[in-house]
Amino acid sequence: MKKQRVAKSSKNRRGARPAAGKTGKSRSQGNRAGLTLMASAAETRRRKFALSAALEFYRPLKKPVTLRLDADVLAWFKKDGRRYQTRINSALRKVMEREMRAAKG
Repeated sequence: MKKQRVAKSSKNRRGARPAAGKTGKSRSQGNRAGLTLMASAAETRRRKFALSAALEFYRPLKKPVTLRLDADVLAWFKKDGRRYQTRINSALRKVMEREMRAAKG
């Protein structure tokens, strides 16, 4: 069974405002105090998270690859059980970061 694609419209978006003329008010006649209050609340929420907190949840994109490894290297990573691909990625990342630090100075 094929999935049907559904286009997103402004009606489906959360918090979307109706276009001028549909409510009888123009956009310039809206509740300015309410907009200011919402903007300041959004700024407060943004300020609560420091960059270090955001990086805690950062997950780089994963790309599927075919990689040919020596059998003994693969066996060494697999001996600890599941998630051996994650451990291989972690080992490669450590080497990459070490070389990047060495290249800087």
